[in-house]
Amino acid sequence: MPDPFDKTERFRQLHRSGFFLLPNAWDRGSAVRLAEAGFSAIASTSAGAAWAAGKQDGELGLHEVLDHLRMLVESVSLPVNADFENGFADAAEDVAVNLGLAVQTGVAAVSIEDWSGTAMYETELAIDRIRAARAAIDAFNPNIMLVGRNENFRIPGMSAEASISRAVAYADAGADCLFVPLLLDHGVIAELVQAVAPKPVNVVVHNYDENIPALAALGVRRCSVGGSLAKRVWGAFDDAAQALKHFEAMAHGASPGFEHH
Repeated sequence: MPDPFDKTERFRQLHRSGFFLLPNAWDRGSAVRLAEAGFSAIASTSAGAAWAAGKQDGELGLHEVLDHLRMLVESVSLPVNADFENGFADAAEDVAVNLGLAVQTGVAAVSIEDWSGTAMYETELAIDRIRAARAAIDAFNPNIMLVGRNENFRIPGMSAEASISRAVAYADAGADCLFVPLLLDHGVIAELVQAVAPKPVNVVVHNYDENIPALAALGVRRCSVGGSLAKRVWGAFDDAAQALKHFEAMAHGASPGFEHH
């Protein structure tokens, strides 16, 4: 396995020019298959990890997620970008403590959201949380990247301008990459890319089509897929399971009945 510090440098190098896809793995098998498919890096997915554990997104605790990240890192030689939700804390100092645990798993980057689970953090607190996360990372390995994520889709009617303003503030506070999941309009995405330049932008894609190269042409540095790959796999699983149940019902109807005396 490559040295973890080498992984962080390789991951940073991917962000310096061009474009790459960052598919999200949810278990050892999916991580290994993505590595075998030739991707340069992978990310975790909180939703996919939760579904694999028989839970819903957001139901995994801090130590479950830390164990999950260690498993992904140990499964492949690729850099891993951690979906670390809200840092499993509200206060900036607690985020710093948890980030200190996250970076020890061997990940090359950590994403931090500005959503508590019930509400969006006030702007100043959200910025303080990014600063605290940056400080915790720097104390361990400054080469590990911090992704600042604005959960714009959680707030109905949140303007693109407000999301871009937050992204700029997070970049200024030490985020290396900016991520606003559901800014979908190409004109707005181009504005975000320009506003935080030269820092890179991540865009999530759920449809695997010609929109991906179009986003690259806008200057987007990387596209992740969130839980969509896991959702497709589980969807196929559910369809197959329902087919089995259908034929089980048919078999019950066709089987001869026997009376036991």
